[in-house]
Amino acid sequence: MQSILDRKLLFVTGKGGVGKTTMAAAIGIMAARAGRRTIVVEVGEQSQLARLFGLPPAAPGIEARLQAGLSSITIDPDRALLEWLQAIGGRISGRVLASSGTFQYFAAAAPGAKELVSMVKIWQLTRSARRRGAGGYDLVVVDAPATGHALGLLRSPQTFGAIARVGPIAGHTAEVQELLGDPALSAYLAVALASEMAVTEALELQDALNGQLARNLEAVIVNSLLPRRFTGAELDRVTRLAESADAVALAAARAARAVHERSRLQHNQMARLRRRSFEVIGVPFVWGSRLDLAAVEGISTRLARKL
Repeated sequence: MQSILDRKLLFVTGKGGVGKTTMAAAIGIMAARAGRRTIVVEVGEQSQLARLFGLPPAAPGIEARLQAGLSSITIDPDRALLEWLQAIGGRISGRVLASSGTFQYFAAAAPGAKELVSMVKIWQLTRSARRRGAGGYDLVVVDAPATGHALGLLRSPQTFGAIARVGPIAGHTAEVQELLGDPALSAYLAVALASEMAVTEALELQDALNGQLARNLEAVIVNSLLPRRFTGAELDRVTRLAESADAVALAAARAARAVHERSRLQHNQMARLRRRSFEVIGVPFVWGSRLDLAAVEGISTRLARKL
């Protein structure tokens, strides 16, 4: 059976604020530990990974080494499109091109152009695995935008391919489509919280993937799960004991009941996901003031046992 790390591309998306970057970083660490030369791609002006590793953020388009076997790069879609048009325009400077009405019109009018150029850059990184030397990668992990924008990225080869039928962009479009459509080359992961809205978005992502690319989610990673510490009978007993004690004990019992109820609701949402064909992987809530590198490494260890 093919491991998820045997692919060239892992595409990670989900509802905004669910921890996509954390999971992309954890998967990158996991892959590097397994001996895979890995690069994590952040789409948009984020550069969050460098900060996680205690490093200054690199400029967009610059590959930065995070640790042994693991690098990162940020792709800014606007900048990527500008660079592509500048390459076509020859000696026209980026400053002049960016300020021109032609560029502004093209960026607004060409459907999927920015998204396609971003996907071409990602495709080029996956091809670097065939190169010999320090610049090659075995695996590209994409920390994609939130679901709607991520689907726009995945849809861009079809959208723009209908316009550009000849030339280098047409050739790149076909190559990107092959990468996205081949289960031996790519896999799709969703990240969600165990809330009704986030789970619904993950299920809609599954349907959209199937409709656009005839592909399915490999797994859904459910972040920040609370533990189920009590049975219902135990919780009732805790409450009865607290009612006969002081105010502090009563407040603690109420807090325990609130966490228990939230955990119950989370597991109900997990059950919605498990009715589908993909794997569902739970990641416990990390207690602390902030999520540091050690915590992400712990998540990576957990994911390695499941993925």
